Amino acid sequence: MIRLASSSLTRAKLLEDAGVAFIQESIDFDEDAIVASSPKNFVYQATLGKYEANFKAFGIQEYPLLVADTVVTSQNQILRKAKCIDDARNILMTQSGNITSIITCMIYHSQEMKIIDISQTDYIFAEFDQEKLEEYLQSGEWRGKAGACMVEGFCKAYIQEVKGYESTAMGLSVEVLKAFM
Repeated sequence: MIRLASSSLTRAKLLEDAGVAFIQESIDFDEDAIVASSPKNFVYQATLGKYEANFKAFGIQEYPLLVADTVVTSQNQILRKAKCIDDARNILMTQSGNITSIITCMIYHSQEMKIIDISQTDYIFAEFDQEKLEEYLQSGEWRGKAGACMVEGFCKAYIQEVKGYESTAMGLSVEVLKAFM
C-alpha cells in the first residue's frame, strides 16, 4: 500500500490499472510561484515542492509516499494549466501540427528507498481540426490538465508518432515505478 499524494483521477487510474494498492490524499502546493529556466527544471521543482509539503504532513512511517507532477512543452514554451478557455485554445494551437513533449517527474519514498525519476514522452501531432477543437474546449475536459492536453482523449486522434510511455504523458511513469516496487 502506498500514499498517492495527488488529487489526479488519472494518476489514481494508472495505479489501479497497474495493480498497485494505494490511498489517495494530498496537501496542496502552489506551483505558480515557480520560476524555471527549462521544462525539466520546472517539473522537478514542482514535484519537489509537493514532496516536501506531503512528507511534512504524512511522513513515510505508515505508507510509502508517491508524488508526481507533469509539464507540457512545445515550440520552446512551457505550457501550464490553462486558466480560461482562450488560454486553453492558445495552448492547444501551440501544439497543433508540432512536436509536444510531456515530462513527468515523480518521487517515491519508502523506508527502504527514495527514487526520483524524470521521464519524457514526445508526440508528433497532426493539425487539430478547428471544429473538434472548439467542441473539446466547450466540454471543459481541458481544465486542470497540463498543456490542456489529453493524449487519452481529444489529442489521441491527432497523434502521428509517439516516443516514450503513454503513462508518462498521463502523469505517472508506472513502468518505472513498478520496476522498483
